[in-house]
Amino acid sequence: MGDNFGIHRGPVKKQAEGAEDRTQGQILSDFLMQLEDYTPTIPDAVTSYYLNSAGFEGADPRIVRLISIAAQKFVSDVANDALQHCKTRTNSAPSSGHGSSKNQNQKSSKDRKYTLTMEDLQPALNDYGITVRKAHYFV
Repeated sequence: MGDNFGIHRGPVKKQAEGAEDRTQGQILSDFLMQLEDYTPTIPDAVTSYYLNSAGFEGADPRIVRLISIAAQKFVSDVANDALQHCKTRTNSAPSSGHGSSKNQNQKSSKDRKYTLTMEDLQPALNDYGITVRKAHYFV
């Protein structure tokens, strides 16, 4: 049990045989076939526009689809990090309710709707090396 940290795996011999049968090219080919069926949130036309404006000439639509999926993942990660910043900020803020019980606070935090603000987005983007500052006339 100490060798696999509690993870119960099937027989190693069968997994190794299956991996030997499929080459890297076949795995990549299967992935590209699955990529054709998947529709990313960011449309291919939008991705193509920004790629062309940056100087990238992609003839293969699968490459554009792959970049769309990568951009979708990046936006999703940043939004999730901003949500976590918002939750920690609101949980650390003192509650204004008088005599409210802990159970009611937990229930209201579950049903609470959050708003994406620059206060939460700025540290999330900063984790990815993107510095965001307000314009001097907004300060």
